[in-house]
Amino acid sequence: MTLRDTLLEVWRAALAAGDPAPMVARALRGVADLDAARRVIVLGCGKAGAAMAAAAEDLLGDRIAGGYVVVKDGYLRPTRRVRLAEARHPVPDARGETAAATLLDLARQAGAHDLLLFLVSGGGSALTPAPAPPVTLAEKQAVTRLLLEAGATIGELNAVRKHLSRFKGGQLARAAAPARLVTLALSDVIGDPIDVIASGPTAPDRTTFADALTVLDRRGVSDRVPASVRDRLASGARGEIDETPKPGDALFDRVTNAIIGNNTVITDAAVDAAARAGLVPQLLTRSLEGEARAVALELIGRARALPSGSCLIAAGETTVTVKGTGVGGRCQEFALAAAITIDGQDDLVVLAAGTDGTDGPTDAAGAVVDGSTVARGRARGADAVRSLGDNDAHTFLRATGDLIVTGPTNTNLLDLYVIARR
Repeated sequence: MTLRDTLLEVWRAALAAGDPAPMVARALRGVADLDAARRVIVLGCGKAGAAMAAAAEDLLGDRIAGGYVVVKDGYLRPTRRVRLAEARHPVPDARGETAAATLLDLARQAGAHDLLLFLVSGGGSALTPAPAPPVTLAEKQAVTRLLLEAGATIGELNAVRKHLSRFKGGQLARAAAPARLVTLALSDVIGDPIDVIASGPTAPDRTTFADALTVLDRRGVSDRVPASVRDRLASGARGEIDETPKPGDALFDRVTNAIIGNNTVITDAAVDAAARAGLVPQLLTRSLEGEARAVALELIGRARALPSGSCLIAAGETTVTVKGTGVGGRCQEFALAAAITIDGQDDLVVLAAGTDGTDGPTDAAGAVVDGSTVARGRARGADAVRSLGDNDAHTFLRATGDLIVTGPTNTNLLDLYVIARR
């Protein structure tokens, strides 16, 4: 087995450990009020939503009266009692707007003796657009694109989206009152802030309209967002529009929010798999962030300082400031920057991939590269440096055969980075 093969085995072990089913089962066994509830209704949103709903059905069976969960296109799996819908991610579409309206309607129909089980995972925010008038869906799409291209963090993006929405920032919890509400969340956010995961539909919102305006200014897009967006956020900052529900609001007395899985699961599995393969694993961090190409250079430097036969493991979520016209994602950009750095050298192999199976707007989870990657691309007429400058890592790495393509993984626990030294 080559070192590339070994890193792919480590990656597969990490993905297997991220299966939501056992996490959902463990969490549900600890939920009070399940037996006492008149009805159990399952709602949800996110890339892992179908897998989580199926796991809930396996445990609860006919105690589930029905439900509705929206997932990313291609992330369906069979369910019996919970209806599934698909929508676009990361830029929302009209199907997502319909899904958000359906979830709100079902929440409002629940009574004081019902239990709403809300299953949430990464991607849930984009899948449930519910633009607040006068903002339209098209205008919200435009804001999302601008912030993504400007390299906004998930926290920044969600602070804006919450204040342009009727669903996010605790507003689903507001709609569900007085029903009992239990949220089970898979975290795709560093630090596991429940109010940031999928923009916290059932969590108290610590951000404000003023914070959302600050994000637009910080990312340099204030003068490019639609006028309706600026007007709504400014009106809210002046106190002319009701804020999202805040910590201490009595509506949260009947709400339980629980994180049932995060990237500790995948990093622990990666460390174990690397050790079984004969490598000496060094876990650097579970909170990796920063500009993808800059982080790649930093991690390459750290890996070179390790003894031979070691591997550096990290997890988190980097960002990409888009300046070119190409196609890629943060993991592919990381991988291409790493490949350029180790060009012609045979001491390192680098893997970077997203546990959700989708890196940016591509069909790849990420890539695994080595010192031959740049030369293999050159032999196929591709220029690595030019591709990186155009944010076109996907095209280059597809030409070299270095992409990792998993298809939908039905989980979402941030990204995994592994660098092994021969």
